[in-house]
Amino acid sequence: MYKAVVAIMAMMVFSLSAQAEGVLGWLEEHAASSPSVAGKQEAPADAAALLTLEPGENEMYAKPSPDGKFLLTVVRKGKQTWVSRRFVENGDPANVVTDDAHAPDSIGWRDAGHVYFLSGRAGGLGLWEKISDGEGMQRRLLAMRGLFTEPVLLPDGSVVAVRLSNAVPAGGPAGRQHHGKSDDFDNWSLEGFRGELVHISTEGDMRTLSQGVNPSLSPDGQWIAFSMPVGRSYHLFRMHPDGSDLIQVTDARSVDVQPSWSPDGKWIVFTSNREHADMRRKGGSNWDIWAIDPTGRNLTQLSMDESRDGGAQVGVGGRVYFHSDRKVDAQIATARGMKRAERGFHIWSLSLPSAPQGPAAKAARP
Repeated sequence: MYKAVVAIMAMMVFSLSAQAEGVLGWLEEHAASSPSVAGKQEAPADAAALLTLEPGENEMYAKPSPDGKFLLTVVRKGKQTWVSRRFVENGDPANVVTDDAHAPDSIGWRDAGHVYFLSGRAGGLGLWEKISDGEGMQRRLLAMRGLFTEPVLLPDGSVVAVRLSNAVPAGGPAGRQHHGKSDDFDNWSLEGFRGELVHISTEGDMRTLSQGVNPSLSPDGQWIAFSMPVGRSYHLFRMHPDGSDLIQVTDARSVDVQPSWSPDGKWIVFTSNREHADMRRKGGSNWDIWAIDPTGRNLTQLSMDESRDGGAQVGVGGRVYFHSDRKVDAQIATARGMKRAERGFHIWSLSLPSAPQGPAAKAARP
């Protein structure tokens, strides 16, 4: 009897041990395959490719030329800031376009060979034009009375711009003059003053259109996409350049900013923290590039990384150019002639899908 009890107890211990080992084995296997580690989900990798990388530089706010050959980028190195024209094919610098203090927040392509930007030269703020190779004369297109940033030149020569309605501290926007500031990821909150979209005619007459920032003109010239603050959130809107037919495009508890149209007008790409939105702390959000069609449907996440991705623009070939402070692979840095991969903002690119694809599409989330 005693031997039988011992045998039964031994079998129970063995069975429990086997069950424990089975549970532990399942847990280890599950942990190895799970995307969560210690409660933190790893961000899925995207297919973004690094385009620009220069020692000690931050490259931001890429704007592809209408012919698809060049990019304008805002470059900061130490206390110096300038706008560079770069080759789309490899990101190499072609020339310095301008180092005007107002240009980083205002430069845009007028056509494939000319750019426009705000400048305080000639005794007052105005919109100026010059050849994109940085040489030759400069011409004033429009004199502007007041404090402005982010101008959009319309086909008829008039301008939609962000007017700063409150007093601006010295060195603040009216171009938000840059003095070696290397991190200008947030160009929408305009702390200390209020941004309003205004239309300025070729004669200088000005009319307020809406509260908002980050205006972008559609390829056909019929719509302005922009971002408007609503409480702690920012939503995307669009309207005609005269302010008529105001339409809200997004409506999530998130910050949706920096909209830009694709050349075919089928997509608006923008920066958003909607995947992980912390509305109380700027540092608590995860910033990615998203796309949505102008009707507010087919919401699609384009970039997926734990870094800050922003300032997206779409080139003529459907390539999306954006800046990011994501980590640069050491091998890539070595191939670019750098001793180490310096952390900072650089220009990256990825493809714009022709239609929403798989789990990246978030059409059910406005």
